[in-house]
Amino acid sequence: MFQKNKEEDSAYKLNRISKPTNYLFNIIFVICAAVAIVPFIFVIMISVSSKQSIAKWGYQFIPKNFSLDAYLFLWNEKHTILGAFGISLLVTILGTIIGLVLTSSMGYVLSRSEFKLKGFLTWVVFIPMIFGGGMVASYVVNSNILHLKDTVWALILPLAVSSYNVVICKTFFKTSIPDSIVEAAKIDGANQLSIYTRVILPISKPLLATIGLFLSFGYWNDWFQSSLYINNSKLMSLQAILNNIQKNVEFLANNPSAGLSLQEYKNMMPTESARMAIAVLIVVPIACAYPFFQRYFVSGLTIGSVKG
Repeated sequence: MFQKNKEEDSAYKLNRISKPTNYLFNIIFVICAAVAIVPFIFVIMISVSSKQSIAKWGYQFIPKNFSLDAYLFLWNEKHTILGAFGISLLVTILGTIIGLVLTSSMGYVLSRSEFKLKGFLTWVVFIPMIFGGGMVASYVVNSNILHLKDTVWALILPLAVSSYNVVICKTFFKTSIPDSIVEAAKIDGANQLSIYTRVILPISKPLLATIGLFLSFGYWNDWFQSSLYINNSKLMSLQAILNNIQKNVEFLANNPSAGLSLQEYKNMMPTESARMAIAVLIVVPIACAYPFFQRYFVSGLTIGSVKG
């Protein structure tokens, strides 16, 4: 007992952080948090600045004149904004579900030592991590062979599976799921599909949360697939619209409403604040989703990185 307490004290002393080091870590974390949070607050403040305030004093952390003109302008364009928001939401939810099913099943299959094609398929997954096929080859396959162009599937399928995520899944299943659980399920008469869906997945929540977060962030922030494959404006995601506005802020004014001419409509636009208002609309939903994943995210990411 005394020897055990002595070993615990030694381990505690070894892992203990001195007060100066603790203060230093806290300062570093505060700086990192500020680097992430301050720009977002700055964007919010610009979005509620009046057009005249920005023209006269430029971007300010505390604007001289507050205005909600940018949000009112976006509200007037609600059909375009909500349509694009719906496409982004559909792509993120559907893509995350499809990506989780494909990625976790591939990782589980590759983690089974008795699978005969394990070696070959591991190389098939590993090679794209080093050598990519290139954008031209991907475009030709998706557009000319799979005919995904101008469909919502062009925004989902190219991003559904990542070699990096498959390797994380494989490592998790191989190192965290005891073979005895699988063997016990086989003795009870379960087939591979039952073992995977009724035994493996329920005890893999940290992994699923981690991969789900990666996928949902990837889908929600993606604008490149829309610019590459989508010509129909009704299928454009919110991020693609923001990207178009960054290049051409008059994008939203292509179909002026309320009987105004195109030039009159352009003159009414709160251009700079409208850009920032759309950025706020894009960031807020995915930021609200993060706390629901956080409980499992750290443990799942640690398992994949340490034991990988």
